[in-house]
Amino acid sequence: MGIMPDTWIREMAETKGMIEPFVEKQHREGVISYGLSSYGYDARVADEFKIFTNVDNAVVDPKKFDDSSFVDRKVDVCIIPPNSFALARTVEYFRIPRDVLVICLGKSTYARCGLIVNVTPLEPEWEGHVTLEISNTTPLPAKVYANEGLCQFLFLKGDSVCETSYADKSGKYMGQKGVTLPRL
Repeated sequence: MGIMPDTWIREMAETKGMIEPFVEKQHREGVISYGLSSYGYDARVADEFKIFTNVDNAVVDPKKFDDSSFVDRKVDVCIIPPNSFALARTVEYFRIPRDVLVICLGKSTYARCGLIVNVTPLEPEWEGHVTLEISNTTPLPAKVYANEGLCQFLFLKGDSVCETSYADKSGKYMGQKGVTLPRL
C-alpha cells in the first residue's frame, strides 16, 4: 500500500470527480492553507457548525443521540468554547475509489493552538461531505475559520481491490451532505 502523490490526486479529481470542488494548488496568502499538496489534499471547513452545549443537560449517547446537545451556527468564524467540541463539514465532496483508503489528519496550525481534528478514515467507495470533529483542548475560547484549511487527507492505494467496500455494506454515512450526527 502506497501513499499517492499530487499527480494522481489531481488526475482522479479531474477525471473521476474524487474531490469537488477541487483546488489544484495550495492557497495560503492570508488564510490557513488549503488545496492540493505534494502527498495530500488540505480540505476546507464549511460555514456550518454544530457546537456542543449543556443548556438542556443532555447526555451524549452514541446509540440515542439527542440533537439538543448542539447549537447550530452558520458563520464565517466559529468560536468553540473552552474544553468543548464542535462538528463541521468539508466544503469538498469526496468520492473514494474502491482500491483506496483515505486518512484525515488535523493541520498543525490548529493543533498548535490546541484544536484537534479527529483522525478518521474514509473507506473504499465512500462518498459525501466529510463530517469533521473538532476538539478545543484549551481553557480558552478558540476560533475556526470557515472556507479555510482545517485538515489534510492522505490517499493510500491498496495493492489490490478490497473484497467488500463501504458501498457494498450500504454504510450508514454514505452520501452524507451537511454536518451529519451519529447514527446507529
